[in-house]
Amino acid sequence: MKPLRFFSCKVAIALAVVAFILSSPAAASANPSSAAAIESVVRNFMAKNHLKAVIVQVRSNGSDAYTGAFGESMTGVPATADMHFRNGALAFTYMATLLLEFVDQKKVTLDAKLSHFFPNLPRANQITLKDLAQMTSGYADYVYQNSFQDALYHDPFRRWTPEQLIHIGVSGPEQFAPGTNWGYCHTNYVILGRVLEKIAGMPLADALQRLVLEPMGLKQTTQSATAVVPQPVLHAFTSERRAILGIKPGVPFYEEATYWNPSWTTIDGAVESTDITDLGVSIEAVASGKLLSPASSAAQITPHLIGFGHAQKGCPACQKGSVTLSYGLGVIFSGPWITQTLGFAGASGAVGYLPAQKLTIAVEATNGQGAYDAHGNAGLGAVALFRAVADAIAPDTLPAGR
Repeated sequence: MKPLRFFSCKVAIALAVVAFILSSPAAASANPSSAAAIESVVRNFMAKNHLKAVIVQVRSNGSDAYTGAFGESMTGVPATADMHFRNGALAFTYMATLLLEFVDQKKVTLDAKLSHFFPNLPRANQITLKDLAQMTSGYADYVYQNSFQDALYHDPFRRWTPEQLIHIGVSGPEQFAPGTNWGYCHTNYVILGRVLEKIAGMPLADALQRLVLEPMGLKQTTQSATAVVPQPVLHAFTSERRAILGIKPGVPFYEEATYWNPSWTTIDGAVESTDITDLGVSIEAVASGKLLSPASSAAQITPHLIGFGHAQKGCPACQKGSVTLSYGLGVIFSGPWITQTLGFAGASGAVGYLPAQKLTIAVEATNGQGAYDAHGNAGLGAVALFRAVADAIAPDTLPAGR
């Protein structure tokens, strides 16, 4: 049981912050005491979990209620709220949205077989586009293949092609028969990206820009075929190569990873950088169905997979969907929250929208050296910090256990 003083403090922070959000749809400076309450949550979490920098934004009813930056991007360089970072799996959200736009335009259906586009891929006549988008194809994730991990960490600046990633993924062991289980898998979205290019009749980067990023109103989300991140940049540092490089525990090891090549994360044309505001605007657009018909929006943001799937030997990402955590089409559900998470080379992010309160929280964080264990492992700090902020300003809306 938590001490009563801690519980009372948490309730006081929650009430102050909720009052702030409801009374001030614009800048945090309109209510400095409530801004201070949010900052207290963030600073305490940073200290406890050894985060180097944090950028956080809270939005209410589509407007900025609070934006703040904490810690340092680099030594002596404070983090600022306008800094850019990689948006990771949010690219999956954009690709799923583009697929559903094509469904609305009657260019394709979710039940279309992969064999219509790439007949030579294994089991292509059994796998649908929906299987790719909701991670039920059964393809192995190239990220978990030993040969890939070894190559990635020995040369983090290597540029990977989509064809290389697809080959590694489909050459791996079948995780399960298509449509019979759920397992998070990067391979699915690299293949889906190639399918989207065929449907669009143009490069994926152009299709996403014209049909998703611009209509969503994103101002700072940009695509690049290189490791470039637009200025100003939130720098990231990591110890995750410690084990593969044979660096013994106790020997200091903490290297900059800001410009590691992100080409392995997904398909060319969907490797993107962004800022904290575009994270929130993106999830709001998806949650509201801004670009989609009601039917397609429902297909994307309804948690149909609760109760579906199961943990499975040999499939590290397989699990049963639950109220705590399940998947839609390019989005993650946690209770009533529609979310997405990001993680790349010492940095992590989380963004979520709570429809009942029209509340959005976006967090980006980088790890300090103390965040890593003796083997160079660290969690996604932004995901846990997202929960801490949500617990403060929207108590009891996130289910326990995530």
